[in-house]
Amino acid sequence: MAQEDLNFLLTNRIPRQLLTRFMGWFSQIQQPLIRDLSIGAWKKFSDLDLSEAKKTEFSSLHDCFTRELKAGARTVEMSPDIMTCPSDGIVGACGRIEGVNLIQAKGFPYTLHDLLGDDALVNQYRDGQYVTVRLTATMYHRFHAPYDCTVRQVNYISGDTWNVNPIALKRVEKLFCKNERAVIQCAVDSPSGNTALITLVPVAAVLVASIRLHFLNVLLHLKYRGANVMSCNANIRKGEEMGWFQHGSTIIIFAPAGFAPCENIQTGALIRMGQPLMKLPS
Repeated sequence: MAQEDLNFLLTNRIPRQLLTRFMGWFSQIQQPLIRDLSIGAWKKFSDLDLSEAKKTEFSSLHDCFTRELKAGARTVEMSPDIMTCPSDGIVGACGRIEGVNLIQAKGFPYTLHDLLGDDALVNQYRDGQYVTVRLTATMYHRFHAPYDCTVRQVNYISGDTWNVNPIALKRVEKLFCKNERAVIQCAVDSPSGNTALITLVPVAAVLVASIRLHFLNVLLHLKYRGANVMSCNANIRKGEEMGWFQHGSTIIIFAPAGFAPCENIQTGALIRMGQPLMKLPS
């Protein structure tokens, strides 16, 4: 408990937004000595594995954070009845949405209204399915389309930058609903011929408050002051890259009633981009 208390204090009872902005600046310094020392320290004190990286040399710490993978490093399950995981990560809470209520961590519920802020969208996922995928700092940070889809709208919701690790999730009520996030609505044509709406919600965290989407010519971050709701018409193939985090965070995936979780989706399971996530309605 003392270790949890210390972790929580060191990662949350700090000037979170100031440090997040500083990290955004520091990580992009391309001075060779600073770059090499930063990446070297990161390797020494973590489980960072760059063997799958497309590049062997990086221009900055940020360049290393947002690295691409070698061709073939991930296999995308192409079965037409399977929706795949958009990113690498660890499965957090998952399962059926009880009405509009879902779980952040044991004993800590929140609602679709609190997270999405859109009544029409909330109704789409009433009694639906969700999976929370948490990325750690050393993981591959880019996320990909879980199915052939058309991105229709992105709603950027500014907010705080609480840590999203399990310790904070057990202590901060409605944490995901407090943090900066983007609500990405994707139309999916299922094998049955019906169109379903899948929504991805990348959630920012301390030191991690920038999201880049290939189909929007803006960087969503703490200083962003543009339009909150942005219409799109971007066609993306299953497994195609959609964007990336600056560092690492969380993606929550929502599907309507009728979808079912795949057998590998269990709390605490390690999952990679492209592996089965949910089964589409037959």
